Amino acid sequence: MFRLAALAAAAALGTLTGAARLAAAEDVKPGFHTRTYKNPDGAESKYVVYVPRDYDGTKEVPVMLFLHGAGETKGGPKMPVEVGVGSYIKKHEKTFPYLTIIPQAETRGWQASGPNGKRAVAMLDEVLKTYKTDPKRVILTGLSMGGYGTWSLAAAMPERWAAIVPICGGGNPKDAEKIKDIPCWAFHGEKDATVKPEKSKEMIEAIKAAGGHPKYKEFPGVGHNSWDDAYKTDELWTWLAEQKRK
Repeated sequence: MFRLAALAAAAALGTLTGAARLAAAEDVKPGFHTRTYKNPDGAESKYVVYVPRDYDGTKEVPVMLFLHGAGETKGGPKMPVEVGVGSYIKKHEKTFPYLTIIPQAETRGWQASGPNGKRAVAMLDEVLKTYKTDPKRVILTGLSMGGYGTWSLAAAMPERWAAIVPICGGGNPKDAEKIKDIPCWAFHGEKDATVKPEKSKEMIEAIKAAGGHPKYKEFPGVGHNSWDDAYKTDELWTWLAEQKRK
Protein backbone atom coordinates (compact mmCIF):
# COMPACT_ATOMS: atom_id res chain seq x y z
CA MET A 1 0.00 0.00 0.00
CA PHE A 2 2.79 2.41 0.93
CA ARG A 3 4.58 1.65 -2.37
CA LEU A 4 1.43 2.50 -4.35
CA ALA A 5 0.99 5.71 -2.35
CA ALA A 6 4.63 6.61 -2.96
CA LEU A 7 4.28 6.08 -6.72
CA ALA A 8 1.10 8.16 -6.80
CA ALA A 9 2.81 10.96 -4.93
CA ALA A 10 5.84 10.86 -7.22
CA ALA A 11 3.62 10.98 -10.32
CA ALA A 12 1.85 14.03 -8.93
CA LEU A 13 5.24 15.78 -8.60
CA GLY A 14 6.18 15.60 -12.26
CA THR A 15 7.81 19.01 -12.28
CA LEU A 16 10.54 17.85 -9.89
CA THR A 17 13.83 16.30 -10.95
CA GLY A 18 14.15 12.52 -10.92
CA ALA A 19 16.16 12.59 -7.70
CA ALA A 20 13.64 14.88 -6.02
CA ARG A 21 10.76 12.67 -7.14
CA LEU A 22 12.51 9.63 -5.67
CA ALA A 23 13.09 11.44 -2.36
CA ALA A 24 9.47 12.59 -2.28
CA ALA A 25 8.27 9.07 -2.99
CA GLU A 26 10.30 7.68 -0.10
CA ASP A 27 9.16 10.43 2.24
CA VAL A 28 5.44 9.79 1.81
CA LYS A 29 5.74 6.89 4.20
CA PRO A 30 4.05 7.81 7.50
CA GLY A 31 6.30 8.99 10.30
CA PHE A 32 9.25 11.28 10.90
CA HIS A 33 11.72 11.88 8.08
CA THR A 34 15.00 13.78 8.19
CA ARG A 35 15.45 16.01 5.16
CA THR A 36 18.32 18.20 4.05
CA TYR A 37 18.02 21.84 3.04
CA LYS A 38 20.80 23.39 1.00
CA ASN A 39 21.44 26.98 2.03
CA PRO A 40 22.28 29.69 -0.52
CA ASP A 41 25.95 29.41 0.47
CA GLY A 42 25.93 25.66 -0.19
CA ALA A 43 25.93 24.61 3.47
CA GLU A 44 23.45 21.91 4.45
CA SER A 45 20.90 22.07 7.28
CA LYS A 46 18.89 19.12 8.54
CA TYR A 47 15.22 19.35 9.41
CA VAL A 48 12.44 16.91 10.21
CA VAL A 49 9.15 16.39 8.40
CA TYR A 50 6.33 14.38 9.92
CA VAL A 51 4.06 12.71 7.37
CA PRO A 52 0.54 11.85 8.64
CA ARG A 53 -0.53 8.24 8.59
CA ASP A 54 -3.24 8.78 5.95
CA TYR A 55 -1.08 10.81 3.55
CA ASP A 56 -1.09 9.27 0.05
CA GLY A 57 -0.09 12.19 -2.16
CA THR A 58 -3.50 12.48 -3.82
CA LYS A 59 -5.33 14.94 -1.55
CA GLU A 60 -4.20 18.18 0.01
CA VAL A 61 -3.29 18.01 3.70
CA PRO A 62 -2.89 20.82 6.24
CA VAL A 63 0.61 21.91 7.25
CA MET A 64 2.21 22.98 10.50
CA LEU A 65 5.53 24.79 11.00
CA PHE A 66 6.89 24.31 14.53
CA LEU A 67 9.62 26.50 16.06
CA HIS A 68 11.41 25.01 19.06
CA GLY A 69 12.79 26.68 22.17
CA ALA A 70 16.34 27.75 23.05
CA GLY A 71 17.27 24.39 24.58
CA GLU A 72 16.87 22.60 21.25
CA THR A 73 19.14 24.95 19.31
CA LYS A 74 21.93 23.14 17.42
CA GLY A 75 24.39 21.76 19.98
CA GLY A 76 21.79 21.79 22.77
CA PRO A 77 20.83 18.90 25.07
CA LYS A 78 17.76 17.86 23.07
CA MET A 79 16.65 17.66 19.47
CA PRO A 80 13.66 19.77 18.35
CA VAL A 81 11.51 16.72 17.66
CA GLU A 82 11.80 15.66 21.31
CA VAL A 83 9.98 18.70 22.73
CA GLY A 84 6.62 20.30 22.07
CA VAL A 85 4.73 19.27 18.96
CA GLY A 86 7.08 16.38 18.22
CA SER A 87 6.41 14.65 21.53
CA TYR A 88 2.67 15.30 21.14
CA ILE A 89 2.66 13.76 17.66
CA LYS A 90 4.41 10.62 18.91
CA LYS A 91 1.48 10.03 21.28
CA HIS A 92 -1.14 10.70 18.59
CA GLU A 93 0.43 9.37 15.39
CA LYS A 94 -2.70 7.47 14.37
CA THR A 95 -4.80 10.62 14.14
CA PHE A 96 -2.47 13.64 13.86
CA PRO A 97 -3.47 15.27 10.54
CA TYR A 98 -0.77 17.89 9.96
CA LEU A 99 2.24 17.45 7.71
CA THR A 100 4.65 19.04 10.15
CA ILE A 101 7.97 20.81 9.52
CA ILE A 102 10.39 20.89 12.45
CA PRO A 103 13.56 22.90 11.67
CA GLN A 104 16.48 23.41 14.03
CA ALA A 105 17.89 26.85 14.76
CA GLU A 106 21.66 26.95 14.32
CA THR A 107 22.02 29.97 16.61
CA ARG A 108 19.68 31.59 19.12
CA GLY A 109 16.58 33.31 17.78
CA TRP A 110 13.81 32.79 15.22
CA GLN A 111 13.31 36.40 14.17
CA ALA A 112 11.88 36.73 10.67
CA SER A 113 14.79 38.91 9.54
CA GLY A 114 17.44 36.51 10.90
CA PRO A 115 19.04 33.46 9.30
CA ASN A 116 17.07 30.91 11.31
CA GLY A 117 13.72 32.50 10.54
CA LYS A 118 14.52 32.81 6.84
CA ARG A 119 15.74 29.21 6.73
CA ALA A 120 12.60 27.92 8.46
CA VAL A 121 10.38 29.63 5.88
CA ALA A 122 12.56 28.30 3.04
CA MET A 123 12.18 24.78 4.46
CA LEU A 124 8.43 25.33 4.64
CA ASP A 125 8.39 26.39 0.99
CA GLU A 126 10.45 23.35 0.04
CA VAL A 127 7.92 21.06 1.71
CA LEU A 128 4.95 22.85 0.13
CA LYS A 129 6.48 22.18 -3.30
CA THR A 130 7.38 18.56 -2.55
CA TYR A 131 4.20 17.30 -0.90
CA LYS A 132 0.51 17.59 -1.72
CA THR A 133 -0.50 20.29 0.75
CA ASP A 134 -3.23 22.87 1.29
CA PRO A 135 -1.55 26.31 1.10
CA LYS A 136 -4.58 27.87 2.78
CA ARG A 137 -4.17 25.71 5.88
CA VAL A 138 -0.65 26.45 7.08
CA ILE A 139 -0.38 26.72 10.87
CA LEU A 140 2.51 28.45 12.64
CA THR A 141 3.36 27.56 16.24
CA GLY A 142 6.34 27.70 18.56
CA LEU A 143 7.35 27.67 22.20
CA SER A 144 9.52 30.03 24.25
CA MET A 145 12.19 31.20 21.76
CA GLY A 146 9.88 29.72 19.13
CA GLY A 147 6.97 31.63 20.65
CA TYR A 148 8.89 34.84 20.00
CA GLY A 149 9.60 33.55 16.50
CA THR A 150 5.92 32.83 15.93
CA TRP A 151 4.98 36.42 16.70
CA SER A 152 7.84 37.68 14.51
CA LEU A 153 7.08 35.54 11.45
CA ALA A 154 3.37 36.30 11.80
CA ALA A 155 4.06 40.04 11.64
CA ALA A 156 6.54 39.73 8.78
CA MET A 157 4.25 37.65 6.53
CA PRO A 158 0.70 37.73 7.90
CA GLU A 159 -0.77 36.59 4.59
CA ARG A 160 0.81 33.14 4.92
CA TRP A 161 -0.81 31.74 8.04
CA ALA A 162 -4.21 30.17 8.57
CA ALA A 163 -3.62 30.50 12.33
CA ILE A 164 -0.83 31.03 14.83
CA VAL A 165 -0.25 29.39 18.22
CA PRO A 166 2.50 31.21 20.17
CA ILE A 167 3.37 29.58 23.48
CA CYS A 168 5.22 31.32 26.36
CA GLY A 169 6.80 33.89 24.06
CA GLY A 170 6.49 37.59 23.40
CA GLY A 171 6.34 39.97 20.48
CA ASN A 172 6.16 43.63 19.57
CA PRO A 173 2.75 45.14 20.43
CA LYS A 174 3.34 47.64 17.62
CA ASP A 175 2.86 44.74 15.20
CA ALA A 176 -0.74 44.22 16.32
CA GLU A 177 -2.23 45.96 13.29
CA LYS A 178 -0.34 43.59 10.97
CA ILE A 179 -1.52 40.41 12.68
CA LYS A 180 -4.97 41.35 13.96
CA ASP A 181 -6.72 39.36 11.23
CA ILE A 182 -4.78 36.11 11.80
CA PRO A 183 -6.67 33.64 14.01
CA CYS A 184 -4.52 33.43 17.13
CA TRP A 185 -4.54 31.35 20.29
CA ALA A 186 -1.71 32.11 22.71
CA PHE A 187 -0.81 30.07 25.79
CA HIS A 188 1.29 30.81 28.87
CA GLY A 189 1.94 29.47 32.35
CA GLU A 190 0.84 31.66 35.26
CA LYS A 191 4.09 31.02 37.17
CA ASP A 192 6.48 31.37 34.22
CA ALA A 193 9.61 33.06 35.58
CA THR A 194 11.59 32.71 32.34
CA VAL A 195 9.16 34.57 30.09
CA LYS A 196 6.58 36.42 32.14
CA PRO A 197 2.94 35.81 31.11
CA GLU A 198 2.62 39.56 30.66
CA LYS A 199 4.57 39.10 27.42
CA SER A 200 1.72 37.10 25.93
CA LYS A 201 -0.99 39.22 27.52
CA GLU A 202 0.38 42.48 26.17
CA MET A 203 0.27 41.03 22.65
CA ILE A 204 -3.28 39.79 23.14
CA GLU A 205 -4.45 43.17 24.44
CA ALA A 206 -2.70 45.02 21.59
CA ILE A 207 -4.39 42.81 19.00
CA LYS A 208 -7.78 43.34 20.64
CA ALA A 209 -7.19 47.09 20.63
CA ALA A 210 -6.41 46.87 16.90
CA GLY A 211 -9.74 45.15 16.28
CA GLY A 212 -8.67 41.50 16.35
CA HIS A 213 -10.21 38.62 18.28
CA PRO A 214 -7.35 36.51 19.65
CA LYS A 215 -7.75 33.71 22.19
CA TYR A 216 -5.60 33.36 25.29
CA LYS A 217 -5.27 30.62 27.88
CA GLU A 218 -3.14 30.81 31.02
CA PHE A 219 -2.47 27.67 33.03
CA PRO A 220 -2.71 28.25 36.82
CA GLY A 221 0.37 27.21 38.76
CA VAL A 222 2.33 26.26 35.62
CA GLY A 223 5.85 27.54 35.04
CA HIS A 224 7.77 27.94 31.81
CA ASN A 225 6.83 24.55 30.41
CA SER A 226 3.31 25.43 29.38
CA TRP A 227 3.69 23.80 25.97
CA ASP A 228 2.79 20.31 27.17
CA ASP A 229 -0.48 21.63 28.59
CA ALA A 230 -1.08 23.76 25.49
CA TYR A 231 -0.70 20.93 23.01
CA LYS A 232 -2.78 18.64 25.25
CA THR A 233 -5.68 21.10 25.04
CA ASP A 234 -8.27 19.24 22.94
CA GLU A 235 -10.13 22.43 22.11
CA LEU A 236 -6.98 23.78 20.43
CA TRP A 237 -7.01 21.03 17.80
CA THR A 238 -10.75 21.40 17.23
CA TRP A 239 -10.26 25.13 16.75
CA LEU A 240 -7.28 24.68 14.41
CA ALA A 241 -9.26 22.29 12.23
CA GLU A 242 -11.73 25.12 11.59
CA GLN A 243 -9.11 27.62 10.44
CA LYS A 244 -8.49 28.30 6.75
CA ARG A 245 -6.90 31.34 5.15
CA LYS A 246 -9.31 33.33 3.04
